Amino acid sequence: MRKVLRALAALAVAVPLAAAIEPSAAQAVGPNLLPVTVTNSTGRGDAVYLYVLGVQLSSGKLGYVNQGGAFTAWSGGQIPPSPAPDVSIGGPGNGGSTTINFPRGFSGRVYFSLGEKLKFYLTPDGLVQPAPWAAGDANQNILFDWSEFTYNDSGLWLNSSQVDMFAVPHAVTVTNSAGVTKRTGDLVANGRDSVINTIRGTSGWANTVYTRSDGTVLRVLSPGKAAGAGLLSSTYLDSYISSAWNAYTGKTLTVVPFADQPNTKYFGRTSGNVMNFTNSSGAQVASFNKPSSASVWGCAGDLPAPNDQVVGPISRTLCAALNRGTLGTIDTQPSTNAAQFYQNNPTNVYAKVIHANMADGKAYAFPFDDVGNFESLVNDGDPRSAGIVLSPFSGGGGGGTTPTAVSVISSLNDKCIDVPSSNFVDGARLQMWPCNGTNAQKWTFTNGTLASQNGKCMDVSGGSTANGAAVQLWTCNGTGAQQFVLSSAGDLVNPQANKCVDIVDVNSADGAKLQLWDCAGSANQKWRKG
Repeated sequence: MRKVLRALAALAVAVPLAAAIEPSAAQAVGPNLLPVTVTNSTGRGDAVYLYVLGVQLSSGKLGYVNQGGAFTAWSGGQIPPSPAPDVSIGGPGNGGSTTINFPRGFSGRVYFSLGEKLKFYLTPDGLVQPAPWAAGDANQNILFDWSEFTYNDSGLWLNSSQVDMFAVPHAVTVTNSAGVTKRTGDLVANGRDSVINTIRGTSGWANTVYTRSDGTVLRVLSPGKAAGAGLLSSTYLDSYISSAWNAYTGKTLTVVPFADQPNTKYFGRTSGNVMNFTNSSGAQVASFNKPSSASVWGCAGDLPAPNDQVVGPISRTLCAALNRGTLGTIDTQPSTNAAQFYQNNPTNVYAKVIHANMADGKAYAFPFDDVGNFESLVNDGDPRSAGIVLSPFSGGGGGGTTPTAVSVISSLNDKCIDVPSSNFVDGARLQMWPCNGTNAQKWTFTNGTLASQNGKCMDVSGGSTANGAAVQLWTCNGTGAQQFVLSSAGDLVNPQANKCVDIVDVNSADGAKLQLWDCAGSANQKWRKG
């Protein structure tokens, strides 16, 4: 099973090491030095400093990599920690780019700071990393962030991370030998401001936003880091956790942890505060105490995840379900329907709003956000180059601008076509919801399509032309399933089927779903731009 590099507690003495990835003999091996282009599209005038820090996989030594890709092990650490040498690489100015190199056989982080160099410290055992959520941390007033990566004989894994904090928006890319580029991590237009303003305006969360004295918002802390620093209630999620845990005193939770092994199942029931799991033969294989909020935020403590094939996979699944709010109501996990995430109260507001403002809906907002493949990760077994794009702090998302968008309003109930919970994932069933001006309700009429604000389009499920075919969100692909025309009469027609977008069962309630149906001129088939 693939393991992904994860954020480490910031005061740990080692940069995290991705677990071993089994090589495939059929895969090509990337170059000894992989060029990685860092592009600055922030719109800010600050000087940028880069750092490539991590572990050499062959030796297990901790160290740093210079711009040319040469590795040097750390040495000379002391107790108390002594300042590390300055190993910064000059980064690009706004609108520019700088190329660094990853040596094959290395795992670590690329830090990038704006306006000021970061301060690192050494102990005899390794590196003390920045921990801006800790009182007195030397980097607390510096604007910085990082990406995480592993590059070995099996390829490149590179992700943007929000596990500890949301600070400098950035996208990651990889291009393979065929010239195919994968990219993720782009925010929607004004996404950084949207994340900050939403969290700041949510009761109990305002203190998780840290602003420098000059007015620059430096970061939003993840709930685990914020709670640990006394900036968010340490029991914030407890009531939901108890409700979800107790739900399985009277019913069974089924965990199917491996997508490629659907017959591997574990069955959980709660007794007191303990959830016990059995396998298909009835033998008990794992048990977990009811976790605290801290254990859920960090996917640790009461939710230990050893690198095995039973306890760890069950624990990861539980943690993802508790962070996403699906445990207790969805009894087969993991749930992969993002439209059902973050519906609980209280919920993980941090993860919810970050995912909602990602162009493809993907982020690393908690340690096991990769359960179900919802993480902002690019991977290729045959990489030839990669990239990190420091994104605009305001304005256009994804390094570009967003065309004028409108809402699409029903004549039946004056509600808007909406992406449920702002979860912009393939297959999200479109619904009706009171108009609220969010990106979930903004559509751009472009070349015969209705495009959302993240590169996805209104789509007919499976390209069906039948009555009752679901109208959903899907990655724009130019097919007839994504062609829609709003006529002067207010009919929203899919020409491929010659049928109209229709509110199922003439339902005027919030959450009513959309479908295709024979055009009848009824109010549930009439639409206007707003």
